[in-house]
Amino acid sequence: MISKILSTTPDSEIVTSRIFKFPQELVFKAWSQPEHLKNWWGPKGFTNTFHQFDFREGGKWTFTMHGPDKGNYENDVEFIKIDEPSLIAWKRHSKPLFQILTTFEAISENETKVVFKMLFETVEECQKLKPYVVDKNEENFDKLEVELAKMQL
Repeated sequence: MISKILSTTPDSEIVTSRIFKFPQELVFKAWSQPEHLKNWWGPKGFTNTFHQFDFREGGKWTFTMHGPDKGNYENDVEFIKIDEPSLIAWKRHSKPLFQILTTFEAISENETKVVFKMLFETVEECQKLKPYVVDKNEENFDKLEVELAKMQL
């Protein structure tokens, strides 16, 4: 059974947004095609090994994030809502537990606003991660900018 998107308050979400100077379809493709997603997903210095990527509602995405210093981080994710090219939501089944809700809004032909929300069941869980992930999410978006530029060539 596919999970529902969590209903949260601002205290139990971490939100990162940015306007990318690329068309909505291209930005969505960077998030939905594993050959692009693996190149930019994760903070600066992280790389990924994808084990499974079934991009459909109820589909699984399992991967290992490799840290720049040491450590491998296993991720087990289930896609819970996909509305191409405007929304992707998933639920993590590995810790820390939260959901991701990402929206893609075409502002113009070559500008897309991405809003990336991390949704937590409790304020406490959110506050535990907030000090670490805000800057890391920006690093993730920096890497996405690089991948989008390569995709546009």
